[in-house]
Amino acid sequence: MVTYDGVVVHARTAPLANRFRYRTRPWLVDLDAVPRLPRWLRWLARFDAADHLGDPGATLRGNVEAFLADRGIDLHGGRVLMLANARALGHVSNPISIHWCYTCGGTLAAVVAEVQNTYGDRHAYLLRPEPAAAAVTEYVEKQMYVSPFNPVDGTYRISVSAPVERIAVAVTLDRDGQPPFVATLQATRRARRPLLADAVGTAAGSWRTTALIRWQGIRLFLRGLRIEPRPVHPPQKAVS
Repeated sequence: MVTYDGVVVHARTAPLANRFRYRTRPWLVDLDAVPRLPRWLRWLARFDAADHLGDPGATLRGNVEAFLADRGIDLHGGRVLMLANARALGHVSNPISIHWCYTCGGTLAAVVAEVQNTYGDRHAYLLRPEPAAAAVTEYVEKQMYVSPFNPVDGTYRISVSAPVERIAVAVTLDRDGQPPFVATLQATRRARRPLLADAVGTAAGSWRTTALIRWQGIRLFLRGLRIEPRPVHPPQKAVS
């Protein structure tokens, strides 16, 4: 397990300009060795399958493998690394989680970018790496309602760097050749600290993230931005 200090920036350019940033403390975990505290300490920090893609009764790794298998990818036992916030002190906020999926030979086979909204919906996007590319970049059709001010249309350009000392993630929404919204994450590995300090910091950051996103929505509404109807997002099918 490795912890990071991160900064997320949301930049909206149309129809109203708005920009805000917040700090986050994601954890990078190997899904074959998910941190598991003694039962009496699990309220401090844990990772639950129910907080991520797939069957809440299965394992985190099993759900990622099932997602990949439905898309013709077999890791043959290779590693899966996940960058996400832990559920800490009973709360978790993961606007985006990243899964780097490697073959048994150590080759990056795929990246899964899982987007979650504040309504409890989630959708995972498959990114396929290009040989020798410094980052994995994929264009995918937007499939889920995220912001109440953006309808479910347009294309995402998702770019994810390797899980090393510094991690960069960028999600750019393209609509009619224009980018009305861009979200970025810049994260830097930090020194290990006592678990209690990490848990409290993670929980505080998650609550703050949720509050800031909702506050920004209120501000945009008060500035006159129209709310788009939210369609029902069905559970993600095997193949999208």
